[in-house]
Amino acid sequence: MKHVLLISMITAGIAAPALSQEDNSKSLMEQGAELFFEGLRKEMEPALDDLLGLADEFGPAMQSFLREMGPALAELGAEIKDWSAYEAPEILPNGDIIIRRKQAEDPPEPENEGEELPEGATDI
Repeated sequence: MKHVLLISMITAGIAAPALSQEDNSKSLMEQGAELFFEGLRKEMEPALDDLLGLADEFGPAMQSFLREMGPALAELGAEIKDWSAYEAPEILPNGDIIIRRKQAEDPPEPENEGEELPEGATDI
């Protein structure tokens, strides 16, 4: 939905200078682009209205959630430096949420380890 809103705003910005010109001076390309963007705006209008209604409905709940959980999430974010070192969160039947660290894989041992080199040879 963010992409649709961004596209709509860009098209409105592009169409605004075209609207200020006289209809007689517009090329066929400008007229076609204007008609295309007008059709796109009309098609997207119901979806944008639904999105605004959804934002009005969930906005207060999200603000409350961020007010309560914001400091705890910021504290957690400050402690965890590398999120890729952790598994996806797991919710237990009792409601607890566990975020496990990924198990570090042991690096494979070199095949030549433990072999003695001939005198004067250098291990590279």
